[in-house]
Amino acid sequence: MIDLHTHSIFSDGVLIPAELVRRAEHKGYRVIGITDHGDMSNIDFIIPRLVTVAAELNQVLKIKIIPGIEITHVPPALIPDIIQRSRELGAQLVVVHGETIAEPVAPGTNRAAIEGGADILAHPGLITETDVKAAKNRNVMLEITARKGHSLTNGHVARLCEKNSAKMVINTDSHAPGDLITADQAKKVIRGAGLTEDYFSLMQDNANGLIAGAGR
Repeated sequence: MIDLHTHSIFSDGVLIPAELVRRAEHKGYRVIGITDHGDMSNIDFIIPRLVTVAAELNQVLKIKIIPGIEITHVPPALIPDIIQRSRELGAQLVVVHGETIAEPVAPGTNRAAIEGGADILAHPGLITETDVKAAKNRNVMLEITARKGHSLTNGHVARLCEKNSAKMVINTDSHAPGDLITADQAKKVIRGAGLTEDYFSLMQDNANGLIAGAGR
């Protein structure tokens, strides 16, 4: 299982990174991205610490840890700059908190994330087909999420991605131990989005490709 969207105590998660990683390892994870919520006020605090802990844990564990950030509720006009600054600080994975219907995310966030070159657009809500096509052209992954609330539009995202051959990944957006899932549970989330189980392998391949280019 590869999950590229989780949170630790460096934002609103409840686990320190080491415990989050251990619990993920116990669930059968091969790779975990730790992507705490950030904006211009705290990325310089979060990212270096995740880079350090990932480097230390990766020396002794079989599970691979990818240090990242989830740019969250940043005004769209500022998102491209925050993406670039996050990479300069060492983020190997840049996720943008998309226009979920569960929160009042600013309109235009999805487009700014895509045009700014994010790796993953998380829970993009009622994303437009134009933005899905743009994500495909810019190789930005669109998320199918196991997170309650955010998952309400999984079917919409899946339908447009399937229609336009845009790349998808399956993530949990975990904040607590109970949010982590097994591969079998991930397959059920994918089926619930109206896709076949075959998409699980495809999404994991997409995630593998992203990992290979981490820190681009």
